[in-house]
Amino acid sequence: MKGQARKKRSWAEPYKIKMVEPVKMTTREERERAIREAFYNTFLLRSRDVYIDLLTDSGTSAMSDRQWAGMMLGDEAYAGSENFYHLEETIRNYYGYKYIVPTHQGRGAEHIISQILINKGDYIPGNMYFTTTKLHQELAGGTFIDVIIPEAHDPDLEYPFKGNVDLQKLEDIIKQHGAGKIPYISIATAVNMAGGQPISLSNLKELRQLTDKYGIIIIHDMTRVAENAYFIKDREPGYQDKSIAEIVREICDLTDGATMSAKKDALVNIGGFLAVNDENLYEKAMNMVVIYEGLHTYGGMAGRDMEALARGIPESVSEDHIRARVGQVLYLGQKLIDLDIPVVKPIGGHGVFLNASQFLPHLSQDLFPAQSLAAEIYLDSGVRSMERGVVSAGRDPETGKNLNPKLELVRLTIPRRVYTQAHMDVVAESIEEVFLDRKNIRGLSMLYEPKYLRFFQAKFERI
Repeated sequence: MKGQARKKRSWAEPYKIKMVEPVKMTTREERERAIREAFYNTFLLRSRDVYIDLLTDSGTSAMSDRQWAGMMLGDEAYAGSENFYHLEETIRNYYGYKYIVPTHQGRGAEHIISQILINKGDYIPGNMYFTTTKLHQELAGGTFIDVIIPEAHDPDLEYPFKGNVDLQKLEDIIKQHGAGKIPYISIATAVNMAGGQPISLSNLKELRQLTDKYGIIIIHDMTRVAENAYFIKDREPGYQDKSIAEIVREICDLTDGATMSAKKDALVNIGGFLAVNDENLYEKAMNMVVIYEGLHTYGGMAGRDMEALARGIPESVSEDHIRARVGQVLYLGQKLIDLDIPVVKPIGGHGVFLNASQFLPHLSQDLFPAQSLAAEIYLDSGVRSMERGVVSAGRDPETGKNLNPKLELVRLTIPRRVYTQAHMDVVAESIEEVFLDRKNIRGLSMLYEPKYLRFFQAKFERI
């Protein structure tokens, strides 16, 4: 009616479903048995026992019909595959980096760049650690130093760019250790461990000026660069009329190289790459890739997978796709906020992060509250999530004590183009049920701890 505010219109996914994968609806009794056999670690569950799988968005997205068609054009030549040259051209066009080395996934690229650039005793500043990145830096003899802004550690703070670098802290570190001991700055877009929080272009531009002043390069973890670009378009003044593709290219142009787990933004089930602009670094990377991954024109990827990746990159920066992709995450996040569930704010781009410390205030970090909460959510509904807290942080290599991060989180990671809003409703209802019974949730003790990346394989028992 005239004079009345218009009702907000609903939105739907910008695709049609032409194939389905049946999933198993389990009973509480079946889930009790499954989580016990998995030692309360959701990574050790069998996928057949999972109803809605929000463990990760890595390699779990649905490919398009164009990507599947491209799989049929796989050139499986050992050397000089046509799919490599298509991938190389696509990366140069959309991301701007000059030289590309394919890898089996992102950690292959992390390993290569760490071994090439890091010497024993070096320091690598970055905007919050990521598990595999930090481990590769340590194995190469370096020490990671967190230079993310303090706002990133406050889950309740509504700050638009929690991925930003604390530039004063970074410059203090450079002056303390000397630029010669800092091989590069490690910069992630859409910072995972902070809750999928973006870095602003204004902050990245200032960072570029600072690193140029000291002659230090920037290596970009571009796993979720398109999601970061979405938030820049939405939140940063001056970018509302820019396309996602233009913003992605501007981000990449401010950096000197990148590691990419293509299993996230780029919509493939396997694959990644290392990209650099320096020819000397490229030659070193080519020497290393043949030792650990494969020839420099396939690097651990089949030709068909390189073709799917080459087609997935343009799709990842499609305006309709990225709006719906992030929109689904925001939809789940807002439902949980409306239920007074403690979550990291603002909602990030690839998942909703539950604040386990507030959810289970009666459990200290010694009792692994996030790990306990992930197990309880699975028990309630068959929804699989994952821990991002003290288990993921690991131990101090010198003291052997648990590292206690300020953020103790459970990550509900949304695969791209896989689930509907009805699935998100089921997830929200399950978490509400667990929240209502939260006082009865007990903690866990660790039975088995692997040497590296313990969150993948650790085993627990209930207290």
